[in-house]
Amino acid sequence: MANSPAPQDKAHTRTLDLWLRARGKSVKSPLNIAVALGGMNGFFLIAQCWLLAHVLNDTAINHHPLASVWGYIAGIVGLFLFRAGLNFAQLRFTFEAGARLRSDLRSQLFEHINNLGPAFSRAQRSGAIATEVVDGVEALEKYFSLYLPQMQLAIIIPAAILVFVFPFDWVSGLILAITAPLLPVFMMIIGKQTEKLNQEQWQSLARMGAHFFDMIEGLTTLKLFGAARREAQFIGKIADDYRLQTMKVLRVAFLSSMVLEFLAALSIAMVAVYVGFRLMYGDIHYLNGIFVLLLAPEFYLPLRSMGTQFHARMDALGAVEPIIDLLNTPLPPQRSGLNTLSLNAAPTIRLEHIHFAYPAPTGSSAPPTPVLQGLNLTLTAQTQTALVGASGAGKTTLSQILMGFIPLQSGEIWINDTALSSLTPAAWQAHVAWLPQNPSLFHGTLAENIAMNPADINLQALHEAAAAAHALEFIERLPQGFNTLVGDRGQGLSGGEIQRIALARAFYKNAPVLILDEPSASLDLESEQLITEAVARLSVGRTVLVIAHRLATIEHSAHIAVLDRGHITEQGTHAALIARHGAYAELYRQYRSAGL
Repeated sequence: MANSPAPQDKAHTRTLDLWLRARGKSVKSPLNIAVALGGMNGFFLIAQCWLLAHVLNDTAINHHPLASVWGYIAGIVGLFLFRAGLNFAQLRFTFEAGARLRSDLRSQLFEHINNLGPAFSRAQRSGAIATEVVDGVEALEKYFSLYLPQMQLAIIIPAAILVFVFPFDWVSGLILAITAPLLPVFMMIIGKQTEKLNQEQWQSLARMGAHFFDMIEGLTTLKLFGAARREAQFIGKIADDYRLQTMKVLRVAFLSSMVLEFLAALSIAMVAVYVGFRLMYGDIHYLNGIFVLLLAPEFYLPLRSMGTQFHARMDALGAVEPIIDLLNTPLPPQRSGLNTLSLNAAPTIRLEHIHFAYPAPTGSSAPPTPVLQGLNLTLTAQTQTALVGASGAGKTTLSQILMGFIPLQSGEIWINDTALSSLTPAAWQAHVAWLPQNPSLFHGTLAENIAMNPADINLQALHEAAAAAHALEFIERLPQGFNTLVGDRGQGLSGGEIQRIALARAFYKNAPVLILDEPSASLDLESEQLITEAVARLSVGRTVLVIAHRLATIEHSAHIAVLDRGHITEQGTHAALIARHGAYAELYRQYRSAGL
């Protein structure tokens, strides 16, 4: 009893199984067709065994010439070819069911991640998400394409064989009927041990994938600080743990296969012994005995196959839990309101009494972490406002709220006289351009990366945007120009070139509101000068909020706001704030000391 699963574990497994079966309703049609084809294959198998029994009885027992059984042999060959066609069609429909479910589930996962927004994605480990979307969904596909059809065939085909065996030899039929339940019983007993191991294996895989992905992203930093070898050793340890976990699963899998094969072989041997004795004493006709002996291995074959595919179910149960958790992650409150916003010029933006707190981690009793507490700030039209403050003061959170990535919890943001809460996110984001410190480029051409809409690219506007961002010169040096393919995250381009492509996006969008996160940081001197000059040109005539870390950006801003512990503690021009000798003056001194 010590090794039996706890009631909550059984209930949890049942919940996961029910979720998987509910997903199977979307591919019910191809799965039913596959099961029907498999059932037909089973019935034709019985007919093939009957014809083969006639051939063996007539030639080996009755000593008839081979020419007398050519009709049976032709029937066997015909049935063999027909069954091969049925088997191919069955595999085709199970593959279609698995592929359709895989595509639908991945689409749902991508849509849900997209709806959760950048704020959610930034807080997750990319490697873990990638493992769930790629490897996890692959494991679920086997559940639907292999396990579910085989589970039904393991009932249909043995039941059909029993119907034909009992009239010919009721003793053999009784042996088959009694021993058949032993296989799934032992399979379930061993499978319970495999279930926990599979879940641990998937957790280990997700942990390894997440850490490896994080290490690859930060490889340059690790090399600069001499930590690459240490991290490589840590990856090796995680990989070794995953190897040991996999070997545990394989050990139990091989054990279960051995037990199933042993029970099936023992049961077939019992039928053979009983049939042999009854043939010797003349209690059964040779034709009937041969027919029963031919059907005995085929009776256990679907059950043994289900035992093999049972591990697909275990893999699915191990992989599905993080997928369910991801899909059950609540979406941020969806704003319903105006779908359009009319702005004839750069607007004045007023943030009034903004409160925001991050909720405590799931399962924690800690209170929410307050970030913004009654913040008030006005971004004057056609003016650049620099937001400064210590790390953790809430600058990034404020910018994400302003862009609509994080919903308002309390307070209001006014776009001229229009409340942000009365607009849909898309209606507001159409008027906002965002230039982060580390922009992301996707796999595609440079033209697609700048326009962000491959279906509608204005070539003239594209060239003008690239020229304004100082990107046109290096783009035209490339062999294919704007049609040059770049990899994910701008693979193939330097940091300065990536930043200029991102800046060209902002020029191309030509939005009246611009939000910047110090785009010239972490660049070489030449790239920094080009980006700074282009940003200054882009800011003209727009309402700009820049999260500033560099003195050049701060000093050239018309308005400066100091954020500290969720409040705007000081605001004004650079000269006025320096004269006050307050928090801004201290920050300014720190920036100068750091050489920013």
